[in-house]
Amino acid sequence: MAATSRNHTIQFEAAKRAEDHAHQSTKKPGGNGQPELVNTSKQSVEFEFGGSLGAVGLIVGFPSLMYYMWIGATYYDGQMPLPVDGQTWLEFGHRLLSLVYIGAFPTTKAWAIYWSFFIVEALFYCFMPGVSGYGKSLQHEGGRQLNYYCSAYSSFYATILLAAALHITGIFPLYTLIDEFGPIMSVAIISGFLNSFIAYFSAFWRGRTHRLTGYSIYDFFMGAELNPRIGILDFKMFYEVRIPWFILFLLSCGAATRQYERYGYVSWEVMFLVMAHFLYANACAKGEQLIITSWDMYFEKLGFMLTFWNLAGVPFSYCHCTLYLANRDPVEYRWNPYSLAALFIAYLFVYWVWDTCNSQKNGFRQMERGQLVHRNAFPQLPWRVVRNPKAIKTETSDRILADGWFGLARKPHYTCDAFFAICWGLITGFNTYFSNKRRWGHVACQTNFYPELFLYKSAVSKRKAN
Repeated sequence: MAATSRNHTIQFEAAKRAEDHAHQSTKKPGGNGQPELVNTSKQSVEFEFGGSLGAVGLIVGFPSLMYYMWIGATYYDGQMPLPVDGQTWLEFGHRLLSLVYIGAFPTTKAWAIYWSFFIVEALFYCFMPGVSGYGKSLQHEGGRQLNYYCSAYSSFYATILLAAALHITGIFPLYTLIDEFGPIMSVAIISGFLNSFIAYFSAFWRGRTHRLTGYSIYDFFMGAELNPRIGILDFKMFYEVRIPWFILFLLSCGAATRQYERYGYVSWEVMFLVMAHFLYANACAKGEQLIITSWDMYFEKLGFMLTFWNLAGVPFSYCHCTLYLANRDPVEYRWNPYSLAALFIAYLFVYWVWDTCNSQKNGFRQMERGQLVHRNAFPQLPWRVVRNPKAIKTETSDRILADGWFGLARKPHYTCDAFFAICWGLITGFNTYFSNKRRWGHVACQTNFYPELFLYKSAVSKRKAN
């Protein structure tokens, strides 16, 4: 199941290259009692993402981009924030920082919301019903296979029931996620950094470092430990399957409840996003046991890249279609009903392709090891498993699936992911504010009176709600 936030191709030869560097390495104690290989010939390291400089750029750029996008969605009617006439770049930068401070300060309430969710999901991981399976053999640990406990499916529906109960009782209305989006996003960003630092330094403290390059910044970005765990809770699995997609779905539910509370109904456009994000989160949860043999689980280390992007980047940047609809009257983006029906049908068809091709790919790996687990999870789709599939054997004794969807196209799940992203944007409609007098008047007002305008908009929103 494609539960990772990154849709880029990494050649498996990289693993072999890492082993080829062993003769240029020194040994230090590893967490499993075996010597750990640490590269001492820095010239032989092949870097991704531009090496240390690229890592620094991404570490700074990820949160900066998230704030920039949030400012555009919140204060610029969904457009790119740019200086207005007569405004210097220094003044513009100061204004952006002021908007972040005013609208996205990490309040105590935001900390309580985010970390309550985090802790509840961690408890669900450990105590909700699930299935177990073994990952791929880890050569650096003498061929040991880690046992993974997969309870995301029951956790997802428990999360839905808990969220519904909190909303209905008024203890925690779901639209609070929309109202407090800025502060919660800031907490997620800070948490992404904190968890990354903890994971990095604890790997050294516990002697669990693996495949280090000797470049500290790059190693922090890519990770120092392969499978950090506390008991049965595997943090990489926890971050990739639950946190981002559950939050994304709950944000869409928050938009729906906000719209119902404000207008007395939920538009079909918002319902489309609720459906889309439900299907994605549900698919990741129901296929959790299939990803335990994937590249991310057995090769990628848990560094800043995976930690930050799953705790903050995915849920709080993939949701801008949701924010756009939540902040506007439905008449501004209403689709023709026939076109909307066609989009629903097309989306469901592509979802079937995406779900089944991921199931075929990962199920193929499970069948190779005799570990395929059949689960009666919703939805049960036809052609999710290819029996006796055609496969190509490689020089490394691995086999490449060449049947099912993968006999018809290369990486069809990436095409489906692109279609999903287009649809999530397409559902917001085609309105533009570049030539809209209302937008420019709004921007000019923000330039001179943005703190007061923020308070005014908040007051108007509350008045509409009442």
